[in-house]
Amino acid sequence: MAVDPNIKIVVADDSGTMRIMFKQILAKAGFSNLVMAVNGVDGLEKVKVEKPDLVISDWNMPTLDGLGFLKELRASEAFKDLPFIMATAQADMGQQKAILEAGGNAHCPKPFNEEEITKAIETAFSGGMKKQRITKKRSIIGGRVELNVAHIQITDHLALGALKHRINQGDVTPQHFDLSTSLMGGWNPIQEGLESGGIDCAFVLAPIAMDLFAYDSPIQLVLFAHKNGSTFVRSRHYDYRFDSLQSFYKYKVVDIPHKMSVHHMLAHQFLKELGLKPGVPGKKAINVRFEVVPPIKMPGIMKENEDVGGFMVAEPVATKAIKAGIGNLEFYSATRWENHPCCIVAMQKDFIQKHPEAVQEFVSLLVDTGEFIENDKARAADIAVKFLDPEGKMGLNPQVLQNVFSQPMAIRWDGLYPEASDLDKIQRYMHDVMEIGKIIDLENFIDPSFANIAFNIN
Repeated sequence: MAVDPNIKIVVADDSGTMRIMFKQILAKAGFSNLVMAVNGVDGLEKVKVEKPDLVISDWNMPTLDGLGFLKELRASEAFKDLPFIMATAQADMGQQKAILEAGGNAHCPKPFNEEEITKAIETAFSGGMKKQRITKKRSIIGGRVELNVAHIQITDHLALGALKHRINQGDVTPQHFDLSTSLMGGWNPIQEGLESGGIDCAFVLAPIAMDLFAYDSPIQLVLFAHKNGSTFVRSRHYDYRFDSLQSFYKYKVVDIPHKMSVHHMLAHQFLKELGLKPGVPGKKAINVRFEVVPPIKMPGIMKENEDVGGFMVAEPVATKAIKAGIGNLEFYSATRWENHPCCIVAMQKDFIQKHPEAVQEFVSLLVDTGEFIENDKARAADIAVKFLDPEGKMGLNPQVLQNVFSQPMAIRWDGLYPEASDLDKIQRYMHDVMEIGKIIDLENFIDPSFANIAFNIN
């Protein structure tokens, strides 16, 4: 349904950077009648005075957080039906459930764009965020089932692009599937597509897939997508004014691509080892704040904002930012955890059950393509530019990609067998130390049978 662009919206977020982004994105979506609030208490006062048509709130805010703000409104007769959207970095499934149970009308996880916030606004005005699984009809032509695989613009997903290239060139010819790929604007649409059943398969952050599985999304991991490949970039503003990294990062912002990510985990470990208290605003005292930001926007935000001490991101974003003088290398992810997983190949369980021959062929070809990449990095760089930046908007070129591939302990596409112990290391740290996510049964989440055949494991 179309929503009147003249509606009055109260937006509550304690981050100045995020309030600017809210204004910019909502303006692109056609909404400019905004009243800004800095936390839940301020939001309540603004709602009482301004009588808005809609509230959009962050979750993690001091004084009164977004969930408390929502509950206060629902306890008031005057505002118990006021449309409320939680637009927050709390993108894990447990938080979505809490929003729904508290009376929220929609959830728009950060980072979001104008299309995603518009969809959330339409949802808030049309009955709320009830989710239904899609029963997808897949075409089968000549014995080959259509397999659509989602990905984003990062080198982590090059195995998919290289396989597509090999198929298009006629180097390999699948007998059981027809491959199509969908370039997504970020992690949120991939998460939503896997949850709804609209996406057959995706290259996705392991913790996102594990979180979906924890809340009964019928997906399984069939292969790791890569190992290593991310970088922590420190702001160029680290200089003589600071006597240590601890003093520099204290009270700063560190940007990450998603709450449920290995980037979040490794950045948290690093900052904690410096003697800092990293986290998101809430009940616990913190002195380094994590914010979720679209990877492609991280360098520009850090360049313009001295409050941002650094960011952790997949390549090639980090290498480009360092080359442009926006920041300096803090560490490569592999120096903290050599050969760590990050993205995985997640697939709908019903696809696996109905089309096991296609899944086996896809997994085996991905494993073979990983070796194809490793054996000729110059050729892989050319393929990566065309696959990751088809419209030239990122300004990629083969030399940037070759610089990424030649880094110490660089990203790898060989040895992608899905080790349960690696995923357990991730979930234990995130659950036990960071207090996010749920512990899942990895034996049911991982289907190693296809990788066993691809790697000749009996």
